[in-house]
Amino acid sequence: QAAAPLHPVAVQCQEAQMVVTVHRDLFGIGRLVKATDLTLGSASCLPVVWSTAEPLVTFIAGLHECGSSLRVTPDALIYSTSLNYNPAPAGNPSIVRASPALVPIECYYPRRDNVSSSAVKPTWAPFHSTLSSEEQLPFSLHLMNDDWSAERDSTIFQLGEVLHFQAGVNTENHAPLRLFVDSCVATPTPDWSSSPQYTFIDFSGCLVDGQLDDATSTFISPRPRQDVLRFAVDAFKFAGDSSNMVYITCHLKVSPADQAPDPLNKACSFNKASNLWTPVEGTQDICSCCEMRSCGSTR
Repeated sequence: QAAAPLHPVAVQCQEAQMVVTVHRDLFGIGRLVKATDLTLGSASCLPVVWSTAEPLVTFIAGLHECGSSLRVTPDALIYSTSLNYNPAPAGNPSIVRASPALVPIECYYPRRDNVSSSAVKPTWAPFHSTLSSEEQLPFSLHLMNDDWSAERDSTIFQLGEVLHFQAGVNTENHAPLRLFVDSCVATPTPDWSSSPQYTFIDFSGCLVDGQLDDATSTFISPRPRQDVLRFAVDAFKFAGDSSNMVYITCHLKVSPADQAPDPLNKACSFNKASNLWTPVEGTQDICSCCEMRSCGSTR
């Protein structure tokens, strides 16, 4: 109801805030209280709209502002605060003509409602899971043993051996995702921008190392799962580097599992027998940009 002498406090519970309108004839006796004597909540927020010439005072506060509290019941979220009237002493300080007052205010938001199952196609887990998924996806990259059954114990390789990489992402709290390896660079130090460096996956998922005459590097097809991608790379070292250390840094990314692979979301290997680029999934044309060494830019 609109604020009026018979109903001096009106509350609008909006999506993210409450609007409290107060008629200055707070007690319905024809005597207007001072707007400066009215505050909202334990934080004593001041009104945002008021005038000495107008009878209405308006407070606007976010649901979590002004010291409001939240109570959760099985059926509702209840935000509670209060309108406070604290009259300042006037005239003779030894007497008072008004007493403080407190008006409880609550906004109820139902937790349950009816929806049509045919109109809503959920793709996300509940909010708390969605929030954690938006903040960070747990990507992983591991060196595996030759049969891919477990993570490799040793990181020491001899030239002529093959490095088996398994990239993955935990999609437990997320809609189904398909993982891609956007790029991988090798450096002699942990700094991926150091020099010299060798990029063996590039152009949004082209395993360019496989084009070299002395390499058999390839993505492994089919995938064990959509959120896992495996690839094998022939062992190498940096010429003239006596430390024989190689650090691998890869950029992993995901797309919705139901989104068709495209030139920016792909896993393409070079097939020497056919002299063609072949995708792990998707149509052959998504790999044509690997030959041109230009597949656009991706975030």
